[in-house]
Amino acid sequence: MKVLVDTNILVSAALFPKSVPARAFFKAVSHPGRAVVCDYSMNELRRVFNEKFPHRIADYERFLSAMTLSVAIVFTPPDDDRYENEDKIRDIKDRPILRAAIAADVNMIITGDKDFLESGLTQPIMISAAEFLNML
Repeated sequence: MKVLVDTNILVSAALFPKSVPARAFFKAVSHPGRAVVCDYSMNELRRVFNEKFPHRIADYERFLSAMTLSVAIVFTPPDDDRYENEDKIRDIKDRPILRAAIAADVNMIITGDKDFLESGLTQPIMISAAEFLNML
């Protein structure tokens, strides 16, 4: 199963290594999982740490080093490459992540973002970290 890990899961995993999002991330990158992160999320992750957690940059760098060894980084299609049903994602800032997931042909997006979880989209499947951990 191929999963895209959303930015909010990455932030939580970097800040709280024993949290549910961190455990979901580590499950996603462990065999037989195939986890991907889009370049848009990589940029967003850096921005979030610079703006909100500048005192935790060492945690970001440590997590980034481990993450880049265990995930594939996928390209985010540009804004003019819109996909059908993209407008079901309320926050337009989240739409590039959906486009990346569709372009990378993932089965699901692991996220804590209500804009994804409440979108009603089924391809890819939107799943919370807790739900992902409960999957066999």
